Amino acid sequence: MVKETKHQIQTIGIIMDGNRRWAERQGLAKLAGHRRGAEKLREVLEWSRTAGVETLIVYAFSTENWRRAKTEVNFLFKLFRRFLKTEVDSLIANKTIFRCLGDRAALPTDLQSDIALMEARTSGLGPQTLAIAVSYGGRAEIVAAAKVFAKRYHGKLDTARESDFSQCLFTFGLPDPDLIIRTGGEERLSNFLPWQSVYSELYFTPTYWPALTHKEFLVILKEVADRDRRFGR
Repeated sequence: MVKETKHQIQTIGIIMDGNRRWAERQGLAKLAGHRRGAEKLREVLEWSRTAGVETLIVYAFSTENWRRAKTEVNFLFKLFRRFLKTEVDSLIANKTIFRCLGDRAALPTDLQSDIALMEARTSGLGPQTLAIAVSYGGRAEIVAAAKVFAKRYHGKLDTARESDFSQCLFTFGLPDPDLIIRTGGEERLSNFLPWQSVYSELYFTPTYWPALTHKEFLVILKEVADRDRRFGR
């Protein structure tokens, strides 16, 4: 656990960037980078657990990623299916709730079923939560939430609050991130949690996602936990 800091980092969002570039640097096929990236997620989930992080939200596949080659998209979904099947026992043993965030209707029907099964089997566990954003786009999430919000609060919009709108988002029930980490060297959020990240601390590292080490992870948590977070005060 990160100790002797100003703040405890309890919720982290991660933009897992750099898989393909890591693979190229290693002289491997790009798809091998995605495979190593999936393995890294397992490691980071454990690091988060031991550091006292209760909620981990990771950006796995964006709405823009649908534009990638079909072979790559299919491989990513194959990895996701494998993750759902191989990690369920570990998540249950570690009392970790699983959530999937995004436009599920766009996913293959068998994958939708696997996601629903994983969510059902881990429901009611905790305190840790792993939320994976798949077919997710922040702007699309806000538009979808606005439609739900308009129906739910039709005729009483004048009394509706920000917290009411938050309950219409894919992330309903999840805390906003204290910290968002992006690996891979890019310094932008790329449509990741635009509503939820307004007061998140941001940390950009040039380290590619598969190369992230436990030591660097702890350094990031310590550096951010020592920041002075005023929330406008």
